[in-house]
Amino acid sequence: MTLTTTNRPSRSASGAVVPVLAFAGIVVAVMQTLLVPVIKDLPQLLDTSPSNATWVLTSTLLSGAVATPIMGRLGDLYGKRRMLILSLAVMVVGALVSAFTSALLPMIAGRTLQGFAMGAIPLGIGLMRDMLPREKLGSSMALMSSSIGVGGGLALPAAALVAQHTNWHALFYGAAGLGVLSIVLTLLTVPESPMRAEGSFDLLGALGLSAGLVLFLLPITKGSDWGWSSATTLGLFAAAAAVLLLWGLLELRVAAPLVDLRTTARREVLLTNLASIMVGVAFYVVSLVLPQLLQLPTATGYGLGRSMVVAGLCVAPLGLTMMFTAPVYARLSARYGPKVTLIIGLLIIAIGYGGGLGLMNAAWQTVVTSLMLGAGIGLAYSSLPALIVGAVPASETGAANGLNTLMRSIGTSVSSAVIGMVLANTADHVNGVAIPTMHGFRVSFLIATAAVAAGLVLALCLPKPNRSTVPQLRASSEEDANLARAEEVLRGFRGRVLDAHGAPVARAKVTLIDHRGRQAGATLSGEDGSYVLVVPARGPYVLAARAAGHGPLASSATHTGDDRPVDLDLSLPGETVTA
Repeated sequence: MTLTTTNRPSRSASGAVVPVLAFAGIVVAVMQTLLVPVIKDLPQLLDTSPSNATWVLTSTLLSGAVATPIMGRLGDLYGKRRMLILSLAVMVVGALVSAFTSALLPMIAGRTLQGFAMGAIPLGIGLMRDMLPREKLGSSMALMSSSIGVGGGLALPAAALVAQHTNWHALFYGAAGLGVLSIVLTLLTVPESPMRAEGSFDLLGALGLSAGLVLFLLPITKGSDWGWSSATTLGLFAAAAAVLLLWGLLELRVAAPLVDLRTTARREVLLTNLASIMVGVAFYVVSLVLPQLLQLPTATGYGLGRSMVVAGLCVAPLGLTMMFTAPVYARLSARYGPKVTLIIGLLIIAIGYGGGLGLMNAAWQTVVTSLMLGAGIGLAYSSLPALIVGAVPASETGAANGLNTLMRSIGTSVSSAVIGMVLANTADHVNGVAIPTMHGFRVSFLIATAAVAAGLVLALCLPKPNRSTVPQLRASSEEDANLARAEEVLRGFRGRVLDAHGAPVARAKVTLIDHRGRQAGATLSGEDGSYVLVVPARGPYVLAARAAGHGPLASSATHTGDDRPVDLDLSLPGETVTA
């Protein structure tokens, strides 16, 4: 795959770009948590069984898992801003479809379309990486990532307030309105990225991944109804295994795959991705259990009899605590490394779920559980990208993080399907209405605890990463400067980007291309024109530089593989680039 640079957008990135992209992340979080306040009522609202109603949530998570790599690849090919707008537009259409129906299948179709908004997160981070200077990138990406926690924390009580005092379909009108507002703000403030990838879209890969995940999750949710040993259940599991195996073989043969599975060959990447699935499972269990426990009437003997709004407020600390763990993670990871931080996060999650088994008797106890789980999940999620980046060469970081995001999404999808099945099959039926039981809630927490324990074992098996290659979230500009000085001694190229008169050129895009024509790294020059690029391996490279008002430059250079930088200044031609 070859990356090229198109002409730069007519307007430069303004100060509004980061908050507008973060707002898109908040819209995605709102879409995800939209129906959490009415989970227990979905079977009655849609006139269906609890196991079928589970698919109203699972379909969104499933389509989000598939949409993440699809929209990321389309963004590389046709423009990240364009695909960000398309993701939000598909979400708006899905919200309107759901707003006009109370039937199960149209509701699932609408929620499936809404899941495409999940592509907005990697697209937003990609836009930041392409446009922002290095000194602002770390904090901006942290804000984008934390927007999920902010959106989830705010959406739960807000959605509960709307559902409690108006028709529940108003939730979808509100989500559609937020989506339209995000599209308008993006059009007004976010320029298109100049970076493009050459190649084609892997349509068979997208269809294979979608089919494999559907075939896997469908028997999980319906296995109890059909019978776990029935021909239908076993046949679907076998079909899922066959489809995913064929999909994997296809992805290994395609020149530009939807998901680069080659990155999973490394032990560090494989263990981190498996741990990511377990964190994803643990993340969604609390959102499915606590709102129902809080809203069940006290006449059940275990329900807490709270309103939708109070239930939303009690669970809101889950998302908000995830946001506030970012600076804590920065300090822990800087001192001990992301592996230790992941282990600490998983231990906190385990304590949260283990303690939560005995903290189900009062609303304040659910708040304590939400706080504990939010802190642990925030630390664990923050550690995963650093572990991935520290385990692969620079040329594979994009593909590796895309695969890791997919693993997390698969974890949340499996969690929704499994916990939905558990709650449906342990429910009591009163006058034809399925009432979740305390036994079902406890089993769900035990499943989450088991998933965290498995993740903890995987994390302990991770080799200690090379601290010099692991990016950390910096808490100050002084630490940024220290990182920049450390990068200067790494294996790679360094120098300055200069104009025709020898003056430094700031914010020039410098791209490193290997001998196969694939991007091996990219950066923006600093205010003094300086740049640093780390090489993944020895060999010949091309350094392509481009800046507004200057002609492009491609310079060949070879790195011998020594652990020292090659000094190379890049002098851009003086003529202005025109369309």
